[in-house]
Amino acid sequence: MEKLLCPSLMCADFTKLRSEVLSLDDAGIDLFHMDIMDGIYVPNLALGVEDFAAVRSLTKKPMDVHLMVKYPEKYIDLFKRLGANLIYFHPETANISTSLISKIKSSGMKAGIAISPNISIPYVKELLISVDNILIMTVNPGFSGEPFLNYTLPKIKELCSLKDKYQYNVFVDGAISPEKVESLSRIGVDGFILGSSTLFGKEESYSQIVKKLRSLG
Repeated sequence: MEKLLCPSLMCADFTKLRSEVLSLDDAGIDLFHMDIMDGIYVPNLALGVEDFAAVRSLTKKPMDVHLMVKYPEKYIDLFKRLGANLIYFHPETANISTSLISKIKSSGMKAGIAISPNISIPYVKELLISVDNILIMTVNPGFSGEPFLNYTLPKIKELCSLKDKYQYNVFVDGAISPEKVESLSRIGVDGFILGSSTLFGKEESYSQIVKKLRSLG
């Protein structure tokens, strides 16, 4: 499976959103990643419903939603109507995670769980059989520009070792440099959420960066 490259639009220049989305689309990215933050589960406020709708109107590429919110159950129907393809939620925020996964899937979307650095694999083990994707946070959620947390590496390796058994894809999110794309591809990571460490604010064009990343690992 070729690695999946997913720009985190929280890091994009929203003063020229149309240009950003079209340039990334033309560069050959696989999926757009949208962080939705409520200022409660995480201390930051980030992208909202209008931002998602604006991006959805500009691309036919798949879009995921990473719900960093309390009460994620409230948002499923809304983002389904707006055209989301995949929803990630943090299990510690859900009333009943298994029911929420079923609701997402019955809505016709893929379901994923996001695992923060402080969340252990045993805490989410019963959910692995049900999800399509696992998003492993390699920084503490809520802000961009944080350093990669090396203590998440054993968790990444273990979840990669289990993915064939449970049939999910592994994505990583947080301070993902080109070097991390290369090394984590080799241990079985399927997809990478790309922000300011690799993609945004660089001298190279998005097409040049995507081409380089495709050649790694």
